[in-house]
Amino acid sequence: MLKDESMKMLFTAAVNAAIRAGAKIMEVYESGDLHIKAKSDLTPLTHADTLAHDEIKLNLAVTRIPVISEEGRSIAYDERSSWDLFWMVDPLDGTDEFINRTRDFTVNIALIQNGYPTTGIVYAPAYKRIYFAAKERGSYRKENINPDINAHFTYEEMIENSTKLPILNTNSNHLTVVTSRLHISPDTSDYVNELRKKYSAINVIRRGSSLKMCMLAVGKADIYPRLDTTWEWDTAASQIIAEEAGFTVCSVEDETRLSYNKENMQNPWFVCKKQ
Repeated sequence: MLKDESMKMLFTAAVNAAIRAGAKIMEVYESGDLHIKAKSDLTPLTHADTLAHDEIKLNLAVTRIPVISEEGRSIAYDERSSWDLFWMVDPLDGTDEFINRTRDFTVNIALIQNGYPTTGIVYAPAYKRIYFAAKERGSYRKENINPDINAHFTYEEMIENSTKLPILNTNSNHLTVVTSRLHISPDTSDYVNELRKKYSAINVIRRGSSLKMCMLAVGKADIYPRLDTTWEWDTAASQIIAEEAGFTVCSVEDETRLSYNKENMQNPWFVCKKQ
């Protein structure tokens, strides 16, 4: 594990990169001029994705740690397979939510060490809310963090007046399930229907982006099943936030913890739930 001083330095770089990228995203969001085009996998790319990617890479360059980003994912496995420390970034998680003018989009930055996330930042610029965690240091939420291209928070300033997670305990008589708002697969629906047979009352909430795992970390939901395609950059930052709040993020097939920097960076189907 990183020494305390190193962890704080890297955390500071990541949190300010996320907030500055959020400022770029909100400029595009508020302008309404999204410049939407299709990537090679036919998923949408907006001007905000590109601007946020560039801003994050610029700000993380000072750390001299390699970066894997959704918008810069073409690094050969032969090169990255030797990395035991790197950044995993999704500059704009929830691009479809962004295009559809909801506020459920985030900036995700995770520090991966030996295949697993050790620090995570999830910034929701439209809500002015940030979630963050570091291994064995807990998970937190902080409100009223405005998108700011000149953001310059220290670790101590972020911790001050933040709220340690979880905050709430969900109703023990009900099971609260969170699913994707726009991308719920038939297999995920089947999984939820099986839960209905086991529990007398189920409440299903639909949210976008990494806010789903953050909802669990806060204590507003009990389980998040994702039996559909996701990628490592979709989950890395929110995984450590959920884990430090008392949840597991494990493969459906063999119940192993999600790991990172695989040759194929597609995640297995997974479930996030209480330990």
